[in-house]
Amino acid sequence: MISILLATYNWPQALKLCLQSLETQTDRDFEIIIADDGSTSSTKELIDTFKAQSTLPITHLWQEDQGFRKTKILNQAIEHAKGDYLVFLDGDCIVQPDFIVQHRALSQIGFLVTGSRVLLNETITKELTASGNWNYKQFSSHLLQYRLAGQINKYWPLKIKLGNGHWREYKKFVWRRIKGCNMACWKADAQAIGGFDETMTGWGHEDADFVFRLQHDHIKRKSGSWATEVLHLFHKIHDQSNAAKNARRVREKILAKAL
Repeated sequence: MISILLATYNWPQALKLCLQSLETQTDRDFEIIIADDGSTSSTKELIDTFKAQSTLPITHLWQEDQGFRKTKILNQAIEHAKGDYLVFLDGDCIVQPDFIVQHRALSQIGFLVTGSRVLLNETITKELTASGNWNYKQFSSHLLQYRLAGQINKYWPLKIKLGNGHWREYKKFVWRRIKGCNMACWKADAQAIGGFDETMTGWGHEDADFVFRLQHDHIKRKSGSWATEVLHLFHKIHDQSNAAKNARRVREKILAKAL
């Protein structure tokens, strides 16, 4: 079974669309573990309502809001996961109906997958969150229109899906295209490196650190582009006051391992 580890914080309107998109999956052999970094009661109310209507197994993990501590709540989610394969997703992302199918097809012992995203602009994000309802068929019928209007930044990766192959494999660690909102690995591999580094607080680069340590532990990286794209809702830039410090710490780890 696959475990979706779904990180969220105080945006129930986006989380609702994300959960609705997971409900439409053609492959339903998965569970959802919501890793909640201290949201208020409105998020819990949404989750409780959704759980009552869904046949999917859903677990809500919550921790007190003490600033950005995504690493800590994700480590709790890793331990709670019943699946042997973990797919990390953010609550501000909407998935296509074949999201689980595509991740399962790319899963391979000894590999992690870093997926891809399509950015939605502020206009279309406001329309979707205001409607409160996700309809993939309706959305996809307007893809070209959205692309020409600059409301999405990619078109073809949503229309063309490519299969597995050696061309997806990275030969070494590269920082680019690591998106914590869409990546996957085996639970045993995540546990072997101790999960995420919980000393990395504040937004930024905890996902790159996680991928680097997996690769250093001899787990190969595979690209999930042209297969697993998620639709990333527009939001204002997070507080990046810790980003430079976190990036420096990752670089220090890379340098230390190279010596």
